[in-house]
Order: sequence, then C-alpha cells, then structure tokens
Amino acid sequence: MGAFRVICENGLIVSRGAFPGYCVSHRGNVVEEVVAAALRIAERFGDMAAQVERMEQRVLCKDEQIRFAEKALALRYPDLSKAGMEPSQLLTCHRVEDLGNNLWIAFNRVHENLTGGGMRRRAHTGRLTRTRRITSIRESVRLNGGLWDLATDALAA
Repeated sequence: MGAFRVICENGLIVSRGAFPGYCVSHRGNVVEEVVAAALRIAERFGDMAAQVERMEQRVLCKDEQIRFAEKALALRYPDLSKAGMEPSQLLTCHRVEDLGNNLWIAFNRVHENLTGGGMRRRAHTGRLTRTRRITSIRESVRLNGGLWDLATDALAA
C-alpha cells in the first residue's frame, strides 16, 4: 500500500508490518484472486488515513526531529560515521508545504531527502559529493517500510 502526496510525488510506501501484502500465484483464476486481495487492502485505507491524521497531530520538538532523522539516516547508512552528513540535513525543507513541525511533515521531508538524492555529504575519502537517488525497487521498499515504522514508533513515544 502506498501514500502519494500530490505536492511532491514522493512515492511513499507504507511498511509491510503496518499493512500486509498479498501474494497471488500466476495460475488458475488470477483475476478473482487479485480482486479479492485488492479489496482486502482497500479495507485498510481507513487505518492508514487514521495513522496519517495521528502523525499530523503529533508535534515534534527539534530534538525529537533530530532523533527521528538520525534513525532514518541509520536506515540508509548503518555506520553513521560513513554517512558523511548530519542527520539534521534530512530535515531540509524544499517547499512551503513542508514547513512545520508535526511528525507527518518531518517524515515526508526526511523521506524525500533520504530517497531523492542530491544531499551534500563527505565521501569516506573526504571528497564532497552528493547522495544518489534510490532507484532500486528493493531498496526503496526497504527504506520506505523502515521510515514508516520509525514514524509509527514516534507516535507511541
């Protein structure tokens, strides 16, 4: 399941832990199985919308935003010393729609900066470079799911 923001077309994907996926084998009555799986997923849209609303209501102080960004950076760079950038860079705002301090806004800024590339960083050689856009579907799903899980964990905090 995915959440799509018209503002930035970010391709945000919801965690598998939050919303399970369904597998359909490609034999037999595939169409009926796909429709049934799609209906089961559609039943969960209300749950996802409720989580987004809770994220919009959860205000994060600056320290909480930094901790969220630090955990997010660790998803992409497990050894933070090799990240070559500060977690606060992931909170950089590129649009007026992304100004604010609630969890949903922080989550979207971090998502865009973590997966979209173009962030300045120091390579392990010391050379100034820019991060690359995530183009691998597997890596995109992994990072998106991890970010969603971090955001839902922040709701509980």
